[in-house]
Amino acid sequence: MSGSAKTLLVVLLALLSASAADQSSVIESKYANEDVELQLDPAAPFWKASAAVYLENDSFGKPVAGYRTEVRTRWTKGNLYFLFICPYKQLYLKPQPDTRRETNELWNWDVAEVFLGSDFADIQRYKEFEISPQGEWVDLDIDLHKPHHEDGWTWNSGFEVMARTDTQKHIWYGAMRIPFSALVAQAPSGGTKLRINLFRSGGPPGHGYSLTWQAPMNKTFHTPERFGLIKLVED
Repeated sequence: MSGSAKTLLVVLLALLSASAADQSSVIESKYANEDVELQLDPAAPFWKASAAVYLENDSFGKPVAGYRTEVRTRWTKGNLYFLFICPYKQLYLKPQPDTRRETNELWNWDVAEVFLGSDFADIQRYKEFEISPQGEWVDLDIDLHKPHHEDGWTWNSGFEVMARTDTQKHIWYGAMRIPFSALVAQAPSGGTKLRINLFRSGGPPGHGYSLTWQAPMNKTFHTPERFGLIKLVED
């Protein structure tokens, strides 16, 4: 093989590798014609139409055995939906759960989390949504320019959640319906992209674990430089 041919081959391989890497950091959310009630059955037609992504590595990209979490997503003109399918060994839950009101500091117990940002010019600004196996919830307007970004929990997106636990299979399910009005200024359309990361954490202090979609390579999930993308797609 000539030198020029070798060079061309190296370039092509690099392009293919870059393309694969890009795809691994993009979630495609499939369009649904109309909104539905929240559903927790992965076999329901609404969720079966969705491709899955998985959380299986810790915050530094190392595999975590036994907790591989599946996430599915759909979108409509008004809302963005997520379903978390979470295998567990033992749940660490907040005593006396209150599902009628927002639970500040819910992240101290077992939760699944979605981080979403629409501002590509200022990636330090984004929204955070959490759900617990008991159906507790919290949403936050995150501004990392502020010293206490957790104060953003007083913001209210109007998102809805549902959860249930299958104690026989040791799986808990959590669903979210997030209004686009809480995320973007204008109604979305096919091809719209948002910045995103997905997380799950659990276990008692000192014996906890974390799972990430795009590993932040940091002790904190709040590392927007490591977010991926979610793309809204239509058939």
